Amino acid sequence: MKVPENDPISLSNHLLASLSEQIPNINNFKGKWALIKSKLSGLQAQLADFSDFPASSSNPLAVDLLYSITQTLNDAVSLSQKCQLADLTEGKLKTQSDIDAVLAKLDRHIKDSEILIRSGVLQDGAVSTSSSKKEAVRVESRNLITRLQIGTTESKNSAMDSLLGLLQEDDKNVMIAVAQGVVPVLVRLLDSSSLEMKEKTVAAISRVSTVESSKHVLIAEGLLLLNHLLRVLESGSGFAKEKACIALQALSFSKENARAIGSRGGISSLLEICQAGTPGSQAFAAGVLKNLASVDEIKENFIEENAVFVLIGLAASGTALAQENSIGCLCNLVSDDENLRLLIVKEGGIECLKNFWDSSPNPKSLEVAVELVRRLASCSPIAEALVADGFVARLVAVLNCGVLGVRIAAARAVYELGFNSKTRKEMGECGCTVALIKMMDGKAVEEKEAAAMALSTLMLYAGNRKVFQKDERGIVNAVQLLDPLIQNLDKKYPVLILSELVHSKKCRKQMVAAGACVYLQKLVEMNVEGAKKLLESLGRGKIWGVFARP
Repeated sequence: MKVPENDPISLSNHLLASLSEQIPNINNFKGKWALIKSKLSGLQAQLADFSDFPASSSNPLAVDLLYSITQTLNDAVSLSQKCQLADLTEGKLKTQSDIDAVLAKLDRHIKDSEILIRSGVLQDGAVSTSSSKKEAVRVESRNLITRLQIGTTESKNSAMDSLLGLLQEDDKNVMIAVAQGVVPVLVRLLDSSSLEMKEKTVAAISRVSTVESSKHVLIAEGLLLLNHLLRVLESGSGFAKEKACIALQALSFSKENARAIGSRGGISSLLEICQAGTPGSQAFAAGVLKNLASVDEIKENFIEENAVFVLIGLAASGTALAQENSIGCLCNLVSDDENLRLLIVKEGGIECLKNFWDSSPNPKSLEVAVELVRRLASCSPIAEALVADGFVARLVAVLNCGVLGVRIAAARAVYELGFNSKTRKEMGECGCTVALIKMMDGKAVEEKEAAAMALSTLMLYAGNRKVFQKDERGIVNAVQLLDPLIQNLDKKYPVLILSELVHSKKCRKQMVAAGACVYLQKLVEMNVEGAKKLLESLGRGKIWGVFARP
């Protein structure tokens, strides 16, 4: 029976049957031919599966694979005929090598066929012009993911180029590709012997890491992915290192991953990039270090690697993003460590802060700088240096900015800097009091509390109390913060503010009119510090008012 050459499934089945008939007659390398025979039964089942999909005759992946299978079976039939002869015409070693090559190809065909059949690509068929864009992207993603797993290195490289183009178009494409299972395939490709493929794979992973809803899929890959990325930091190209840092920045938000990076020499590699990497890789490496520095268990690693010196150097000379991330890293490092605060100042940290602050065009990027000022200011000698370097005026300026996080950090920094009458006076004269009164009426509880904290120390200076009393919102805003219904706000701060003003008859009247007594009675029951004394002061004021009448 003549087999149609344009039907690769029928042709492959014909060759497979012919080979099965010839194998029992083979006299040479019987063990290897027995292995080939065992693989033919698996391949036969897969050819039957291909027959169930009409798309097998038109899908490029299926057509290429079936053509390759036909070629391999043709080679195997020819080889089996040679092995039936008593004398091997091409020699024993050459024939054995050819048999091993057929075995390897059959293994690859079986694996590729399984991937292709299970991928669902053969069920997709052609996408009509009326199909949704989402469906078209889904089909394309599935097709590319399959191509990344089967075929030659060249075809996989081509598929990776197409995938990168698809992922770069928009975030929705990334989410669709992730849903189709691209991440585990990418992680396996990091084992590729091709440097070009490995770099492109790191670029694809870094792109996935920039989409918030897809990060958890990368994190689920655990240590396998982390170890690959850390090896890229050690020996990859500048391009690959930058992309690896982008991915690690997303992955290091997980404390478990941060610990793993710190314990596997990641801090040393990242600091090297901060010193000698490309401008882009320096910025992202500092971003990873910022996340790592927030984990207490690995802070000692930073000290051992002399990280403060490197980070201050980058804060002085890097790009705007590199400066922001290195300052953010320093900010996380100095938490509860006075020696590190002093070291930062000694290495020129205050000057770096000034330069970054004064050159920053975006108020949002100032949040880490303001927060570092707050943490440095908790050390009295440093606080004095900050005041002398003009940070009071800088803080007051950002109390009115439109970025909530910056305002909150600035108010907390004001609280730390209000360590003596001189600085309280200076901050008041710069307009700090009025800005903080406005913040007490903010929507966020964190903003209200930060403003009350700062005002509680500013009210210790008489000049600031006068400014507060003149502002009609001052007393009312402070009294409203006493309300127990406003949760997660430390009531001791509004109590401290009002306690400094209760000696004024006018202020007492305003407090009572605003409902302070009702709130304070509840706060006394809650054992809030200073509430009972303030309530008693308001009560005495009422009595004094009665005796004062003629």
